[in-house]
Amino acid sequence: MELASNYNYKVVKQFAIATVIWGIVGMLVGVIIAAQLAWPALNLDIPWLTYGRLRPLHTNAVIFAFGICGLFATSYYVVQRTCQVRLFSDKLAAFTFWGWQAVILLAVVTLPMGYTRGKEYAELEWPITILIALVWIAYAVVFFGTLITRKVKHIYVANWFFGAYILAVTILHVVQGASMPASLTKSYSAYTGVQDAMIQWWYGHNAVGFILTAGYLGMVYYFIPKQAERPVYSYRLSIVHFWALIFTYMWAGPHHLHYTALPDWTQSVGMVFSLVLLAPSWGGMINGMMTLSGAWHKLRTDPILKFMIVSLSFYGIATFEGPMMSIKTINALSHYTDWTVAHVHGGALGWVGFITMGSIYYLIPRLVGEQKMYSVKLIDLHFWVATIGVVLYIAAMWIAGVMQGLMWRAVNPDGTLTYTFVEGVKATYPYYAVRVLGGFMYFSGMCVMGYNTWMTLRRRATVIAPIPALAAAH
Repeated sequence: MELASNYNYKVVKQFAIATVIWGIVGMLVGVIIAAQLAWPALNLDIPWLTYGRLRPLHTNAVIFAFGICGLFATSYYVVQRTCQVRLFSDKLAAFTFWGWQAVILLAVVTLPMGYTRGKEYAELEWPITILIALVWIAYAVVFFGTLITRKVKHIYVANWFFGAYILAVTILHVVQGASMPASLTKSYSAYTGVQDAMIQWWYGHNAVGFILTAGYLGMVYYFIPKQAERPVYSYRLSIVHFWALIFTYMWAGPHHLHYTALPDWTQSVGMVFSLVLLAPSWGGMINGMMTLSGAWHKLRTDPILKFMIVSLSFYGIATFEGPMMSIKTINALSHYTDWTVAHVHGGALGWVGFITMGSIYYLIPRLVGEQKMYSVKLIDLHFWVATIGVVLYIAAMWIAGVMQGLMWRAVNPDGTLTYTFVEGVKATYPYYAVRVLGGFMYFSGMCVMGYNTWMTLRRRATVIAPIPALAAAH
């Protein structure tokens, strides 16, 4: 009974530390493969270090290791605090931590060895996908069990977003993961041809929509009001934002398949829903920004708030750019170019990375009974180094992408291509070098965060946080 009167901060702390560690690892691999694109000899002719094997390791490490560990940490913290009960099951929560770390370590081993299903964001082979499903079921039981046993009648909007992300990922993972095992390390998709492509990008874009958007909006609606010490600007808008986003996102996937064998009407449906998606996305961004009404002065001295608000700026940029790139005529120029890479990383580094870092900076000291990190100046250093890194990265890839699209489409009066593909690659080289610099700066900022986290947590035990009495809650 004494245990039940305290919040479970142990698993939150474990996931918060894992977020920082895997962030450093994932971004280091990103810098390595960016450097390989500029200087291919850096793979050293070692099969396990080739771009084709390290690239899926990078995406899995950043999304599933860094990103989802951050979502585990924040969702477990938020659902306890807003429901005013301890997590539904300590044992299941512990299983989600160790099970998820096992998934990540298996990815670290199998992907460089070349064991892959060859599907974007779903490369891991069938035994690992089963483990993912088991961990996810446990996660859902812990999260929704905590919601069901809550002491507070109201379900705060952050939990709506976390809950939607958990449910949607369950559906996406099961449908996309349907395959026929041929051996322990090889399986074949249950789908073929254009249906396989359709399922892949229904899954792939909704991994963006529900992991990399809905999950992190859960962070926005809890941690920005807490850090700004202001209520959410419009709670009504947050509910409208939720339902509009959840309904619209599921239909946007076909915009990845313009000018392919996918039926034209399906491509058009993807384009239309992508354009509609602009409204709820910007509604959420404006709601987050306006939460700072009366508190803008805090940005001068609070680097954690800088991370959070700048993350919303990148969210706004990425969610304007995405719908624009889904328009078929624009897509004809942008597709297969590095413009897509700029778009993805504007969202991943600027939006997802920054809101996660801001939220983890908020969390870590509170898990050991402190009010702030070891060094606020180091948080500020991290912010500026990372911000400059993101801008260098996406600006270089924007320029490279538009240039590539124009060079590939250029024709002579007689109808022959003006440039060979190799000329396009050569022209792109300087921008790849700038990308390495930007990525290295972002990675360096993550290392600063690692040091700051270590200094904050060292020799400090997890705080015992009592759950307030129900009367105090109201």
